[in-house]
Amino acid sequence: MNRGDRQREKALRFIFLMGIVSLLADITYEGGRSITGPFLSLLGASAAAVGFVGGLGELLGYGLRLLSGYIADRTRRYWLFTILGYGLNLLAIPLLALAGRVEVASFLIVAERLGKAIRTPSRDAMLSYATRQVGTGLGFGLHELMDQIGAVSGPLIVAAILFFRANDYRAAFLVLFLPAVLGLFTVFISRALYPDPQQLETSAGEASSSDGGKLPRIFWLYILFTTFSIAGYLHFQLISYHFKLQGVVPDAQIPLLFALAMGVDALVALPVGWLFDRKGLSSLALLPLCTIPIPFLVFASHYSLALAGMILWGAAMGIQETIMRAALAEITPRERRGLAYGIFNTGLGVAWFLGSTLMGALYSYSRNLVILLAVSLELISVLIILQAASQMFFPDSSRYSDRIK
Repeated sequence: MNRGDRQREKALRFIFLMGIVSLLADITYEGGRSITGPFLSLLGASAAAVGFVGGLGELLGYGLRLLSGYIADRTRRYWLFTILGYGLNLLAIPLLALAGRVEVASFLIVAERLGKAIRTPSRDAMLSYATRQVGTGLGFGLHELMDQIGAVSGPLIVAAILFFRANDYRAAFLVLFLPAVLGLFTVFISRALYPDPQQLETSAGEASSSDGGKLPRIFWLYILFTTFSIAGYLHFQLISYHFKLQGVVPDAQIPLLFALAMGVDALVALPVGWLFDRKGLSSLALLPLCTIPIPFLVFASHYSLALAGMILWGAAMGIQETIMRAALAEITPRERRGLAYGIFNTGLGVAWFLGSTLMGALYSYSRNLVILLAVSLELISVLIILQAASQMFFPDSSRYSDRIK
């Protein structure tokens, strides 16, 4: 086995190990997030409050990634940020079992998102070093597949508890303590085995930094497109709130639909990653095509349409989590990648906060207004793609053309 093969094998092992971490983490926080909307409703929260809490969590959870990514790049302490972030991210969910007020539950929901903000840029930067050895789309697709196995398992566990314990939300949150602890244990094992993941990316696979490591113009066009697209993507907390309030889906089945969406996410991850490795950024055109029909379906007050809407919701999530992360590894220099992931996630957080908060407020007046806003934002994202087609799909710069094609 030559050095290149050994390097690829090490990279695959690292991706797999971090996939196990994400699997256990997703059992915890996706299991919890699948019922936070109904749980807040049970505590007496309004639709506007649910939309605000969900949006605020995403704003802080994404917005602070700019700071954590910048500091991680400056200090190169990627593992420190990853471990601290996972600790807060995972332990906040089981503590919801003790929340008896809307304010306390809202604080813990936001705290879980803050933990994700701390660890995500560093984790994704480390993953990007490994995925450059095996194909960024394929590497991130494999990680997303394992991630979503956990995202499916968590809501299923929660659904079973709600079914057998007569909608006992506190018991559901408490059970999630076990995967949280196992996830943290696996993070420490990963740190011991791979103390310096940057070595997984060889000099041949590094992004050129002849301009001092500046972020290229295509990066900013990409950020603009993804920001508008995410702003029109409905938050599951509002969707699940609608399901419960309108009686579209029984309580115990709400996390099942979330699990279904996560399963679809897992199924599309590898094919979408494969497509990205061959078609590049042009494969992002799939995102608005999946997202535009979602609000029409989930707000139709019919179970079968809600089911179809959640399938598309999961497909859109799979495209986001695979292609969006993979693209950054291709179009940014290695030494600026933590910052790039931070900027990217900050844009998403601001967009999701504004979109989610406005949609929650509009829901109280008319669901049609929510649909109009969501579709309008997605159509704007399509116009941005068309405006920037020459730069995004067929970049002129020879520096990036070989990697983006």
